[in-house]
Order: sequence, then C-alpha cells, then structure tokens
Amino acid sequence: MLGPERCQGAGRSSMKASVRAAAWGVHLLTASGAPAGLLAVMATVRGDAQAAFAWMAYTIFVDAIDGALARHFEVKRTMPTIDGARMDDCVDYFTWVVVPMFFVIHTAMLPPALAVPVAAVVLVASAFGFARTDAKTADHLFTGFPSYWNIVAFYLYLLEWPAAANAAVLVVLALGVFVPIRYVYPSRTEAMRPLTIALGVAWALSLSWAIVDLDARPKTIAYVSLLYPVYYVALSLVLTRRRPLAVRS
Repeated sequence: MLGPERCQGAGRSSMKASVRAAAWGVHLLTASGAPAGLLAVMATVRGDAQAAFAWMAYTIFVDAIDGALARHFEVKRTMPTIDGARMDDCVDYFTWVVVPMFFVIHTAMLPPALAVPVAAVVLVASAFGFARTDAKTADHLFTGFPSYWNIVAFYLYLLEWPAAANAAVLVVLALGVFVPIRYVYPSRTEAMRPLTIALGVAWALSLSWAIVDLDARPKTIAYVSLLYPVYYVALSLVLTRRRPLAVRS
C-alpha cells in the first residue's frame, strides 16, 4: 500500500497533469480557429457561402470564450512558454481580416477595379490595429475599430447593397481603426456588461438563424439584428467621452 506521502505526491502529480491538459486544451481551442478559417476559404472557393459563414461563426465563438477559459485555468502560469495572446492575435488576424476579405473579393461584392485596393486598405489598417500597444486598454476596451470584418462581410452579403456602397463601408471602417474611439470588449468591459452579454447572445442567435436560412437572404433579421451594433457603438461612444484612454501595460 502507498504511504500518505506517496498518496499526496500522486494526487499532486495527477492535479498538475490535469491542469496542464486543460491549458493545452485552451491553446488548441484557440489554434483551431486557423484551420476553421482555411475551411471558410475553401467553402468560399466552391461557392458555399453558408458553410463559409458557418466556419467564420465558429471562429467568432472560439474567440469569445478562449480568453475566459485561459484566465479560468491560469494558462499563462501553467504554460509560460506559450504566449496565448500572441497566438490569439495571429489566428484573429487571419480569421477576422484575411478570410472575410477573401470572401468579399471572391463573391464579387466590390467593384472589380476597386476590389483588391479596398481589401488592401482593410488588411493594412487592421495590421496597424493589431500591432498597437494600446489596442486593448487597461479597463478592457478596444482602441479604434476592432476589425470585425467577418461580421461586416456577413451583413453586406445579406443586405445586398451596391458594390460601390460596400466599398465605401469598408474604407470608412478601415479608417476607423485609426480613430481613438474606445469600443466595448463585450465579455470584459464592466460598464453595462450583463446587458451587453444578454443582448449579444440574442444577436448571435439571430445571426445564427440567418446563416441557417442564408439562401433566402433574410433581410428582416439582418436589419433587426443591427439594433445590437447600434447599442454597441452608442455605449462605446459614451465610454469614450467619459474616460481618458488607459494604455494596456
């Protein structure tokens, strides 16, 4: 039979192994966004917009929960040699910026002569946005438009606006990356967080339904769901007006 010390040692070893496994699981979850983004590109190429948006939705879901899981399992302490934040930024730039811009170009949502230049503006602006040292403030807000390009692409696809209008929207939002408005980080910004999360869940469900019914281009759902982005921007403007910028340490 094992003595008390051996039992305690075995218990500690088992706990360390489980904690490390959890940390690996969180990192793998974050990394899974990259192949999901690739699958979205492949779906775009074969003309399956529904599958493309479903994979993009998966990457949004992962990005919404992996940070909370990382903090819960203390991943930074458990696996200090893996920088989860850097991994998250790498995956996010691909899935939130490159993938939707590929979709926008491939589905001819922009004027042919302007498609690549407009996408290039978005890619470059977002590269600067991701590289900012104050991209996230100490009180958990984003500085500048937070590169929600897959969501923008989804709305432009549903609403079927003229190609020139789509181009104008993308350029204006790309310029917004450099405007020091503080945008709400839905899961972490303390101000109005319960309401923000509740409305965000309802919004996500409505867009999920829109993906399921994508062939019908449900414009009514799209326009009604825009109430949440309106709330999001309004709250962001209020917080920007009330508080000075606090740079992330």
